[in-house]
Amino acid sequence: MPTIALSMIVKDAAKTLGACLESVRGVVDEIVIVDTGSSDSTKQIAGEFEARVSDIPWENDFAAARNKALEQVHAAWVLFLDADEILDPAAHKIIPALIADQKFAGYQVTIRNYVESLDDRIWDQPAKPNNSALPAARPFPGYVEHENVRLFRRDPKIYFVGRVHESVGSRIEACGLRLGRASFLIHHFGLAGDPETRARKSRLYHDLGKLKIAEMPQNAQAHFELGLVELDNMGNREEALREFNKACELNPRLGVAWFFSGIALMRLNRYREALERFRRAEKNGRATAATSEMAGDAHYNLSEFREAARCYERASRCCSQSPSIESKLGLASLRAGSPDAGLARIRHAISRTPAVPDLHDRLVQALTWLEKLPDAALAAEEKLRAVNAPSANDFLRAASLWSKAGNWARAAALLHVGQRVYPQDLALRRTLDEAKSKAGAEVMERLEALAKP
Repeated sequence: MPTIALSMIVKDAAKTLGACLESVRGVVDEIVIVDTGSSDSTKQIAGEFEARVSDIPWENDFAAARNKALEQVHAAWVLFLDADEILDPAAHKIIPALIADQKFAGYQVTIRNYVESLDDRIWDQPAKPNNSALPAARPFPGYVEHENVRLFRRDPKIYFVGRVHESVGSRIEACGLRLGRASFLIHHFGLAGDPETRARKSRLYHDLGKLKIAEMPQNAQAHFELGLVELDNMGNREEALREFNKACELNPRLGVAWFFSGIALMRLNRYREALERFRRAEKNGRATAATSEMAGDAHYNLSEFREAARCYERASRCCSQSPSIESKLGLASLRAGSPDAGLARIRHAISRTPAVPDLHDRLVQALTWLEKLPDAALAAEEKLRAVNAPSANDFLRAASLWSKAGNWARAAALLHVGQRVYPQDLALRRTLDEAKSKAGAEVMERLEALAKP
């Protein structure tokens, strides 16, 4: 049976490395770890698993660091993981047959990226509800999957390419070797990290993306990758649009670049132009639920409600499990002239995932547009009970709707609760004073009694 090595690069990974290495126990014959400058107990933890650890200086190049680790591997096959990943237990039985197969030089592996909201995406792929039995994964509501070559033969011709978003896949294909598809999972928890860690990664990927483009100016994928960082991590919408447009120019068949060019235009409120980009994305292989949904959003913002509803219908057929798409379809249908059916869709979406704030907001918006102010106020109040940590603005909105409906007492009661949750919020304090004066002395007495310890 061929041997297999785990190859890793790490830095300050003490919080997650132990679980990662435990997950490969009994699967790999050797563990090779290159440390790029840890100041915590990362190397000690690696030593507990009998890993061979070496130190290298960080040179702003992920591929170079991974290739330094590859140079130290003796086994016939290489599995690579990051410290915030865990190998699925099912891989223990699957991998031996894969590495015994002589036909393939490497395997695409599905990576399950856990996210903290079902509204999260990776590229244009929406989150799926989490059904994982893995204990570490259970706290997360959803995940998004992607593939990467993570298991491959040790061969001098196979090495990592790309300063960032590095991979061996292009080398395997360039050598005329075959890639297979593995049936096991890798579980990735890095997207659910703390905000400081995510911000640090974003800055690093931004810097490396610029260096990668300087080295590979005609590489469409490099421009696309930097565009994503500019858009989602740095908030530079105009710069992101330039990078996506350059990717489309270099490779007009790169459908995902057309899609994100449309997303950037949406964030710049250039909806008509965005629609044309979404059409180009569909023509070039991205006829996905996300493309239809975003086209629906563009039509909705242009007040083209029938066209928006048709787009959401198409998205729903591709992604029937999405409450967000269902609620958008409901709102567009309502504005297009079908209020009863539209409201039913929005309410059904809320019943499926009641803790998602946007679903409640669409119901409030729909009822307000129908001039059903008491119902809209009740819906806004229900959001306060259903979602985790409602904001000060959520309390203000519910109270405003009650005041417009003429129920100042209920408005004052909600504002009173809101101020107890957000005692430093000046808007809540001012609005509560106004509501008390409108509600009358009796209400004020009841509120003052509630405020007593």
